[in-house]
Amino acid sequence: MKTVFVTGSFDNLRSRHIRFFEEAAKLGVLCARLWSDATAERLEGHAPKFPLDERLYLMNAIRYVSTVEICPDEAVEADSLPCLSGLQPEVWVVDEAADSPVKRAFCQSQGLEYVVIPEASLSVFPAWSPAPRYPVSSRRKVIVTGCFDWLHSGHVRFFEEVSALGELYVGVGHDANLRLLKGEGHPLFPEAERRYMVQSIRFVKEALITSGHGWMDAEPEIKRVGIDAYAVNAEGDKPEKRVFSAENHLEYIVLQRTPAPGLPRRQSTDLRGF
Repeated sequence: MKTVFVTGSFDNLRSRHIRFFEEAAKLGVLCARLWSDATAERLEGHAPKFPLDERLYLMNAIRYVSTVEICPDEAVEADSLPCLSGLQPEVWVVDEAADSPVKRAFCQSQGLEYVVIPEASLSVFPAWSPAPRYPVSSRRKVIVTGCFDWLHSGHVRFFEEVSALGELYVGVGHDANLRLLKGEGHPLFPEAERRYMVQSIRFVKEALITSGHGWMDAEPEIKRVGIDAYAVNAEGDKPEKRVFSAENHLEYIVLQRTPAPGLPRRQSTDLRGF
């Protein structure tokens, strides 16, 4: 397979970034060269919203990205691809907004294939429909549920911790139920986009859109998948979830909300529109 490279700050990851990575990964093994905070500020004209360690943690969690390498400040210019390790790039992929004649000329001089991902393709998500049945697994099946409206490092850390307990299924709340629970203005992103973001995290076996209502909107999905355990963080611990788990013989697991080592604590409420 070809060695495919992307480069940038990849700050404040949203669905268009993930779609970009997915499209780039179709061309070969995807390697990301990540700009430092200083490089991002120099090339983009402003400091990144998220620090390098957090951006690195999130990039490493994306299932389409094979490796991530931090670019030294002095090695990076916007229109060239620095060689940092033994990995020899064969393809440089950019999005339409980052395309430039200088990049094209650089790739031609270096014998690199140059691919531009059209902007229109970055807002279209692959279709998803629930499976009619799920096979029995040798590992226990664990579910977490939530809105996941502004996916951040705290969510990813939660997925990482729960995935160590078994196959992780994530119930992403459907739009109508979130309006019922949280009020108008919620969710910020539609259910298909939120499910797509969650599914992009390598710790997740499958992200599902819930079809029930109230705090137990994932009840139909729990029964269809054959879930063995329900994991929540302390803030998501609800009496309805405890009662349902007890009545349906599910292990009920409450985890403390702790960020990955060295990273700040994040909450979606604080990041809405960030």
